[in-house]
Amino acid sequence: MTIQFCGAARQVTGSKHLITTQKGTKILLDCGLFQGINTQELNQKFGFDPAEIDFLLLSHAHIDHAGLIPRLVSLGFKGPIYCTAATADLCSIMLMDSARIQEKDTERINERRQKRGEPLLEILYDAADVTKTIELLVPVAYNQTFWLNTNEISVIFTDTGHILGSAAVHLGIQEDGKTKHISFSGDIGRPNDKILRSPAPFPQADVIICESTYGNRLHEPEPDMKAHLLRIVRDTCVVRRGKVIIPAFAVDRTQELIYALDQLAEANLLPHIKVFIDSPLAVKATDIMRKNEECFNPEILAYIKKDGDAFSFPNLVYVSDINQSKAINDSKEPCIIISASGMAEAGRIKHHIKNNINDPNSTILLVGYCSPNSLGGALKRGDNEVQIFGERHAVKARVEVMDSFSAHADYEEMLDYLACQDATRVQKLFLVHGDYDTQLAFKQKLTKAGFQDVYIPDLYEQVGV
Repeated sequence: MTIQFCGAARQVTGSKHLITTQKGTKILLDCGLFQGINTQELNQKFGFDPAEIDFLLLSHAHIDHAGLIPRLVSLGFKGPIYCTAATADLCSIMLMDSARIQEKDTERINERRQKRGEPLLEILYDAADVTKTIELLVPVAYNQTFWLNTNEISVIFTDTGHILGSAAVHLGIQEDGKTKHISFSGDIGRPNDKILRSPAPFPQADVIICESTYGNRLHEPEPDMKAHLLRIVRDTCVVRRGKVIIPAFAVDRTQELIYALDQLAEANLLPHIKVFIDSPLAVKATDIMRKNEECFNPEILAYIKKDGDAFSFPNLVYVSDINQSKAINDSKEPCIIISASGMAEAGRIKHHIKNNINDPNSTILLVGYCSPNSLGGALKRGDNEVQIFGERHAVKARVEVMDSFSAHADYEEMLDYLACQDATRVQKLFLVHGDYDTQLAFKQKLTKAGFQDVYIPDLYEQVGV
């Protein structure tokens, strides 16, 4: 059989890995959107014919893993899309949100291309393509074996604790009277997550396709995350009478923040100020979190049993209406505003930052990874000036960083995740979903841990296994 790496190869986004068996069955692992500057044309092509794909196995709902599925469907894919039930729930809202973004982005890009006399880009997909995609989703349970086709390919999903519903995908493929076991990590979460279960061990594999996002990094220890958060809130909102502005991804990161604030409110430590969750997607994602408590760890389940709801407390306001969002900016009262996107590159958060960046009494709190070329990256780097909506703004607000909310395992945590494997029995380990320099560093650590053939594929490279 062969594996072709059609995305997230020597780069972080666009996860797509095509397995073609000896019998000609084609299985696609993930179908993610390339994200970042100058990726529009890269997302127009796949490197294979979508109509020839028999099955799609989806690790989780993040857009860089699932965001190009509607385009796959629009170009002829008609097969089943297997994923966990929680992933199916999240895809129903995240892909529709992505379609709206595609429409706006394509319109803006084509305006510039038209002025330069360049050919216009076609829209990647629209809401109708998303509706067709959702109809193809087939929810499956963790740790239950199912067959893609009779006596050739078996599959089992195991929990990776990265986001709600995230899974590693393990295939047993029959060839020449033998079974070859291939495992795809998807994205690996962190042990001791505040909401989700820790990543689960997985069956022995012959071939592993493994993410490497933080392959050269260790997360800084956070002795007391809630105490750190409370200090920032009190200093900003009580002492200086300013606002705390938090860019946060709508799925998981926002819910972790709500849960931390809920615990502080339950302990009567949180100041009596409004907390706004200003993101229609985050509002919907929080409802989906409530529906999927089977993915939660024992600690939060015990808290919910006592408290009733980990995502609701006095003065917490969920905002979907755009006029209500605008009204938050008009208010001078101290408050906390949590809004998407996490890198502050799009959505309502840019308006909130723009309206408060000149206020030395306010704080912009960054709680996750931000690419260097994003607004969040510039703030995290400490730039004195940033560009928002084409205008330069002096950064007078305070900027604080909390790294404890990262949903990606660091290199020690990834090595711990792989420790369930007998490294001498792994014939090949492919590194994907990481920058090339990071992958080279992680390769050295894997080799030291006993993995004998660690390979870093290039984009569209096809390898026999």
